[in-house]
Amino acid sequence: MSSGPSFSVWDYVVFTLMLVVSAGVGVYYAFAGGGQSSSADFLVGGRSMTALPVALSLTASFMSAITVLGTPVEVYQYGAIFILVCFSFVLMVVISSEIFLPIFYRLGITSTYEYLEMRYNKVIRLFGTVLFIIQTVLYTGLVIYAPALALNQVTGVDLWGAVMSTGVVCTLYCTLGGLKAVVWTDVFQVGIMLAGLLAVIVQSVLLQGGISTIISDSAKGGRLNLWDFDPNPLRRHTFWSITIGGTFLWTSVYGINQAQVQRYISCKSLFHAKMALYINLVSLWVISLCSVFCGLCLYSIYKNCDPWTAKKVSAQDQLMPYLVLDILSQYPGLPGLFVAAAYSGTLSTVSSSVNALAAVTITDLMRPYFSLSERQLSWASKGMSVVYGAVCIGMAGLASLMGGMLQAAISIIGVVGGPLLGLFSLGILFPCANTKGGLAGLLSGLVLSLWVCIGAQIYPPQPENSRPLPLTTHGCNFSMAPDDLFLNRPFLADNWYSLSYLYFGPLGTVTVIAVGLITSILSGTRHFDMCTLHNAVIVKSN
Repeated sequence: MSSGPSFSVWDYVVFTLMLVVSAGVGVYYAFAGGGQSSSADFLVGGRSMTALPVALSLTASFMSAITVLGTPVEVYQYGAIFILVCFSFVLMVVISSEIFLPIFYRLGITSTYEYLEMRYNKVIRLFGTVLFIIQTVLYTGLVIYAPALALNQVTGVDLWGAVMSTGVVCTLYCTLGGLKAVVWTDVFQVGIMLAGLLAVIVQSVLLQGGISTIISDSAKGGRLNLWDFDPNPLRRHTFWSITIGGTFLWTSVYGINQAQVQRYISCKSLFHAKMALYINLVSLWVISLCSVFCGLCLYSIYKNCDPWTAKKVSAQDQLMPYLVLDILSQYPGLPGLFVAAAYSGTLSTVSSSVNALAAVTITDLMRPYFSLSERQLSWASKGMSVVYGAVCIGMAGLASLMGGMLQAAISIIGVVGGPLLGLFSLGILFPCANTKGGLAGLLSGLVLSLWVCIGAQIYPPQPENSRPLPLTTHGCNFSMAPDDLFLNRPFLADNWYSLSYLYFGPLGTVTVIAVGLITSILSGTRHFDMCTLHNAVIVKSN
């Protein structure tokens, strides 16, 4: 490990200020406008939000510390081809805004899974709710733990102090201020994330003598590998895996995920909800471009002496904090700004998750089965926020078993989100689909996605499929021993488990739709009457 520069007092001051402001927003919304007097105020902001803050909140919800710390490392190791994800963002926004959003908004539902009971039955609704809870708790544990570990190893920030402080602050402002507090803290945190990334970019450009040097170094190192049209699905990143796989992945997040849908339905009109999605597209592009360029900066600076290979850091996820201390330590407060950026991403994602988990628990697991007054539901919502905050902090301990941050996060989203996207798509796009088809498809898609994902964890893809780019150490006089990790592998390891992790989601989605349609046709049940949902919209509206 590096024994170089560490955090200064000013860095801690900047980091603490970010936490204090975030908590302050929650306190403000706990009392503003009469406080959170009903469960609707708490869970969906009284359905009175406007497009701009919701758009920035949509971006912050899944642009976490994993983006700030993981994406630059992805580019450093595999090249800038990951920027093609911007194409998938465009397709995702069009699909989400034109297919899924109007249905959820007009139904006036609080939980996405209410739709599943209207379209299928109560069992499938409960199944969907439980899957969402498992997926979100796992993902949130990773989001809390991974950046805390990376920053602890490099900056010396206390590991469990960081985990507990971020978890407690999130839980505090979620519990006090509800969705409004979550949305407005997200707006603040997006600004901090952008400022932290820009600090790294500006200083790197100054050190390297201009943007052209960074681009030139990246080109010579093979990092500008933008156009790879290889159709092989076993290749980790190609144009097809990133655009097609990315579209499925991000549609499962923005089209049907409770954390995002909850923001759409908090808007005061369908127009504001759609506008929020399109404005969010621009902010997704900006954050993604900055993250990818940070990866090119990382490569340009360490092109002759890779800190990971040279054992200056113990994991690649620590490369960005290492770079920050290396190039910004002479400016007190700026390393703290970058750490605040990473933790702003953590806070925004965790708070969104906690709020969404409370919403589905109240709406899907409590309200249908218990006779509770509006005041009791409001208190129950706050109580569930506290419970889920504690559960997510506890889950952070398990996150150490997962691999690199970015791939682990996308795998979790894809394995559960893909089959759920298939279930919703089956119901919305195919009137002939019935309950038996929905359940059979969901189970099949989930089993298949889990099978390939677990296999990929046990047998990582070989270098010819993952294709990491060369990292050199001749500038620091260090060499690496050969690795025998890929000896004695079974047939499935290189022909099934090596499927690009970006295809885990599409695999689940397509399986659900195919099995669901076949089962529905064979079971011979009559077509679903779409007028049922139309009537539900009218009832909800009135």
